[in-house]
Amino acid sequence: MGFMPQQGPTSPPPSYVPQMSPYAVDIRRISECLDRYTFLWLKNGDSFWFYLTFVGRNSVLGYRFFGGRWNHYTVELKEIISYSCA
Repeated sequence: MGFMPQQGPTSPPPSYVPQMSPYAVDIRRISECLDRYTFLWLKNGDSFWFYLTFVGRNSVLGYRFFGGRWNHYTVELKEIISYSCA
């Protein structure tokens, strides 16, 4: 699968938390966040910075910033309630 580069971003995400968007998640619109820092809010209450590298039919792939570093991560689109690109 050649969608992800070998490493995540080399710098940390922005230090702020953006305002949650009231709009529904749209696969065409979230594609505008490719190769950008993106803040995600999930149905389970989690929220975090994500570096989006691929948008599929049912999920997004990229890197989640956790513990001071970027880690490979996949999120199902149906689990995202909102997002904001930096």
